[in-house]
Amino acid sequence: MTGTNLDGLMTKVRPRTVPARTTRPLVIIAVLVLAVSLPRLRIQIPLLFDGGFNSPGVLHLLSLMFVMATVAITYDLLFGYTGLLSFGHGLYVALGMYTTAIVLAETELGLAGVLAWTVVAGLVLPLVLSAICLRVGGIAFAMATLAFAQAGAIFVVRDPMDFSGGELGLALTYDHLPASLVGVVNAPNRYWMALGLLVVTAAALRWALASRPGKVWQAIRDNENRVAVLGLRPYTYKLMACVLASFFATLAGMAYALISGGAHAEVTDATFTLGLLVMVVLGGSGRPYGALIGGLVYTYLDHRLGELSTGLGGPLSEPMFVLGTIFVVLVLFLPGGLASLTVPARLTRKKGAA
Repeated sequence: MTGTNLDGLMTKVRPRTVPARTTRPLVIIAVLVLAVSLPRLRIQIPLLFDGGFNSPGVLHLLSLMFVMATVAITYDLLFGYTGLLSFGHGLYVALGMYTTAIVLAETELGLAGVLAWTVVAGLVLPLVLSAICLRVGGIAFAMATLAFAQAGAIFVVRDPMDFSGGELGLALTYDHLPASLVGVVNAPNRYWMALGLLVVTAAALRWALASRPGKVWQAIRDNENRVAVLGLRPYTYKLMACVLASFFATLAGMAYALISGGAHAEVTDATFTLGLLVMVVLGGSGRPYGALIGGLVYTYLDHRLGELSTGLGGPLSEPMFVLGTIFVVLVLFLPGGLASLTVPARLTRKKGAA
């Protein structure tokens, strides 16, 4: 085949991939419009939810799903894109939750003060702890993050300074919150808050991954030694990734506290971070929107399986057994995660292969 004929053939073939790139923003916009409109819809889908989309219970569950999806994509920045296995990411979610509860209880600064203190805490503590943990690599880094997480859990549960409420947690002081965020009737406002946080976090992390540091993060994941040989300092870039991911996780912790009504000690446990790892693997580690999908699905199943399995007997009555079985099946038969089922992921792989 001559070069002219080959060029002509490629000209005919290439336009077939354009609609996928063109329609992707339209699909995202359509999903966002639908998500924003859900609190106004009375539509009820049997078995999926117990009530209509505008019911407080459904909105509360959707809000928690958005918050946990936010935390999942911040964890995927570390694990899926930078190659850092952390067992202490839940510590920063707890930091946001307890900062919110303590500031509301001990001061009269209100929501603005909560946000200010959360931003400061979400930058300073991750910077200090990550600077220490990143002095080592590999499994030693994972163990260092686990050590700090366990120290935080012990500090919260034993409550030596009498501020965290111990194992019972700490309820929010609603007197200093805007009325628009308090009460069952304002469930749509908390829903929109969680959705807004998810959108902002996803957009910020996607922008960061497309930037020069984002390319270096992915290069570190693939071959850290090669990055060092090129004259770059992996430590600095890994520190940037840790602080960025932990900062947005702290903001998610603040939203979590406002939605759930307080700070809960179980968030400081290492099993919480293990749940984040499951979310990322379930959705697709290092894939566009993989952690987001995994966070939504895992949180939904974690809450709904408890309600749906009450009438069953044996192991099926245990939600974690059912969830674990689903996870194992997906890992065995869908190693790329749920995101591998999407059309953009398939097109991306075909384009890379070409």
